[in-house]
Amino acid sequence: MSTCSLAEVVAELEARYDPAWAESWDAVGLVCGDPALPVRKVLFAVDPVAVVVDEALEWGADLIVTHHPLYLRGTTSVAATTFKGRVVHRLIRNDVALYTAHTNADVADPGVSDALARAVGLTSELRPLQPSADDPRRGLGRIGRLPSPMPLGRFAELAAAGLPRTALRVAGDPERMVETVAVSGGAGDSLLGAARAAGVDVFLTADLRHHPASEHMEAGDRPALIDASHWATEWPWLADAAGHLTSALAARGINVEARISRVVTDVWTTTDLDRGWG
Repeated sequence: MSTCSLAEVVAELEARYDPAWAESWDAVGLVCGDPALPVRKVLFAVDPVAVVVDEALEWGADLIVTHHPLYLRGTTSVAATTFKGRVVHRLIRNDVALYTAHTNADVADPGVSDALARAVGLTSELRPLQPSADDPRRGLGRIGRLPSPMPLGRFAELAAAGLPRTALRVAGDPERMVETVAVSGGAGDSLLGAARAAGVDVFLTADLRHHPASEHMEAGDRPALIDASHWATEWPWLADAAGHLTSALAARGINVEARISRVVTDVWTTTDLDRGWG
């Protein structure tokens, strides 16, 4: 088995998560790093923050792949006077590259929401909640079915057990039976209408705001809602992305070691639901 360059790793990632699929406002791709340098260890994480860089340096990673961008809105300076600037300085000083796959990974097939669906117990074939216009196999969110109908409260427990420790907020009668489920990793406000139109029993996502959720529930005969933390709903994707990268490279005789960061970078540090790992 041989090693490969950063450029080869990036090419493999972009074959799976095409940057052309990203939203126009997004910032994906290689943030820093010399494409010619070798890559032997890759750390996968949700957020490009200081504690993730600490983990990468301690482990000896050559590349960090994150879901969230470091500079989503652009910048005119990477001075070490800000935490983002310090991240860039530490990465470059230690020859550690940073790569981001964000909304292009959200809509990929499989992508972020496929991993979330499996993590919370959906076992059926999955389809996009909001299909992409150019390819209906891709798109935002996923719809699937549970192995059998169960009360909403039981499904919430199942979801909590499958995710990193997180606080779940549930809207709906806990005794209501649910079977068809829509999920979307990350902020899901924009997909409330799609969940209603799809006729699912429950929609699990993150970052639901009070007014849209309240209006959704007050209208009656709508899917129940489960709101988890943003970080927790996207974390399951890391293992899928890492597995794809290592197996694709191994098929070419290239050996790259991948590691999934278990450092909790969720900004909410206390939960009220003592379930799941953590």
